Amino acid sequence: MMIDRFRRAGSHLLLAATALVCVFPIYWLFATSLRRPDDVGSLAPVPWPLSVENYLDAARKVDVAGMIVNTFVVAGLSTVGQLLIALLASYAFAMYTFPLRRLLYLAFVGVWLVPFQVTMLPNYLLLTRLGLIDTLLGCVLPTLCSALAVLLLRQHMTAFPKELVDAARVDGRSSWAILWTVVVPNLRPALAALGILLFINAWNEYFWPAVVLRRSNAVLQLGLRSFMGTEGDQWGPMMALAALACLPVLLLYLVLQRHIVDAFVRSGLR
Repeated sequence: MMIDRFRRAGSHLLLAATALVCVFPIYWLFATSLRRPDDVGSLAPVPWPLSVENYLDAARKVDVAGMIVNTFVVAGLSTVGQLLIALLASYAFAMYTFPLRRLLYLAFVGVWLVPFQVTMLPNYLLLTRLGLIDTLLGCVLPTLCSALAVLLLRQHMTAFPKELVDAARVDGRSSWAILWTVVVPNLRPALAALGILLFINAWNEYFWPAVVLRRSNAVLQLGLRSFMGTEGDQWGPMMALAALACLPVLLLYLVLQRHIVDAFVRSGLR
């Protein structure tokens, strides 16, 4: 009995230490952003007195509201597009039998293994011909199809009870109606977990927007470069803008936390 208690206590201490290591950089980010400009380099664990001067300084130098809106548009459209395409593709792979199905599925797996840098130049040339360079739509279009999303959703749909689908077909529902009224409501935890992963990836994307967008303050990730220069980095407003960039992701996780936990639990039960 005592040995089990010590094991549980050790496990809890290990989890607490791991959580502390993961959370500390985020805490230090917000702590630095709330210091006075003269105290940005301070190593004091608690920022005091608190100051919002770094946030005001960032707002004076860059269009923070505009960058937040643009980043939301890019990340939101990319996430919704990837979820929709992955949902339709995984539904077809899991529920239908058609020629070359296995070959097409292996092609999706192969696409997942190809680095984005390999397809960067063809995508850029295509966007140039379409006149979408330096537009938010140009940031979104090449990211609409996610092979990882298709693979993950296909695994969930393969484990979906086929009896429910057959019963819906007996009731006279079309394939489109079965997808949205039978399959999707039962995949909400998986869709929420996948959605937040896709949103975080799109929200934090720096490389592709830096290639497509010529404006240095179009999205938050590019706006951080405004505080980096040859004369030195402006750490105060940079940390303030980085903190603002972290808030939407943290809020999204808090809202969808229950669905994400449910998705992991159900995946473990399989």
